[in-house]
Amino acid sequence: MEVENSHKGDLTSGDIMSNHPLQRKGNTVNEISFEGIVVNSIILWKYLKNLWWILLLSGFIGGLLGLTYAMFKKPIYKAQLSFALEDEKSGGGFGGALGIASQFGFDIGGGGGGAFSGDNLLSLMKSRSMVRMALLTPVIINNKTTTLAEFYIDFNDLHRQWQKSPNLKSVKFLPGANPDNFTRAQDSLLGEFHKNLINKSLTVDKIDKKLSIIAINVSSENELFSKYFAEILAKRVSDFYIETKTKKSVQNVGILQRQTDSIRSVLNGAISGVASLVDANPNINPSRLVLRAPSQKRQVDVQANTAILTELVKNLEISKVSLRKETPLIQIIDKPILPLEKERLGKIKGFIIGSLLVLFITTLVLSVKRFSKIE
Repeated sequence: MEVENSHKGDLTSGDIMSNHPLQRKGNTVNEISFEGIVVNSIILWKYLKNLWWILLLSGFIGGLLGLTYAMFKKPIYKAQLSFALEDEKSGGGFGGALGIASQFGFDIGGGGGGAFSGDNLLSLMKSRSMVRMALLTPVIINNKTTTLAEFYIDFNDLHRQWQKSPNLKSVKFLPGANPDNFTRAQDSLLGEFHKNLINKSLTVDKIDKKLSIIAINVSSENELFSKYFAEILAKRVSDFYIETKTKKSVQNVGILQRQTDSIRSVLNGAISGVASLVDANPNINPSRLVLRAPSQKRQVDVQANTAILTELVKNLEISKVSLRKETPLIQIIDKPILPLEKERLGKIKGFIIGSLLVLFITTLVLSVKRFSKIE
């Protein structure tokens, strides 16, 4: 009340209303006048100046709050893993050889991979399936084998928070568990973990738009989790790529390998048969040509199987070269190394930020309160 009376001594209520920025005439509002803004700024300054002790106290309290937050806030550990993408367009002379081979009917793979080109790979690394597989990967923490999901639960102290929930307090993600047999609660939790990691911890982007180098950045309150999750996610995506993109080539190699082994077995049997017939009749009578027939038949089999085996071995080797060309997609450049980069709010910085924030809020509240009385 004393503060308000002191202002009335400086400027009358009539002066205040006449110089208010929004001057009314009837039911219409005039444009904001520069003079009104200046006058009301002076009024506000004098008002806040008389309440300096409130502002000082609020700034000090805000600083204490910021200091307390900085002291108890856990540091954030940042892990970065960078890798280069394979240039699928660079085939060189080998690409021409594959084209010639295909003209002769030799299907030796090398196709596909469009789903992993461009920005699709960035979305793949943040997909639910990839994050889920990474979280269910076994790791060794303090000489104990566990999963990343269970480790994530432990350092976030989620089991304690789930004690009041009968559906969650007994949930475990043990190593070697079959994801197909997970309960509804387990699937739901993995979905929530994925959302939290994507929104708060995981970023995947190109280091430079002109380059094909991609960086995986993981931030969390646990140093080991940040490191392991970045490395395992890159490994899982790489394995998924190899399994998907090279699936046809792997099948071709498997078929050619089985055919080669089968023909080689038949050829070995034919060679052994020729030798057995020769040993059985070492001195064949030239006039008895019928005795030579079995040996000659075996010899024909040997020649035919030799020609077939030669072609199969050639095609098998070309297919293996093609398969090696498609593997891998990811070439690791830099891995996260302990100790990781640590980001934390300093005590002085926390005090200053807290003080300024509370001071601003207090000033805003006092200003609104003052002008609401004027109006």
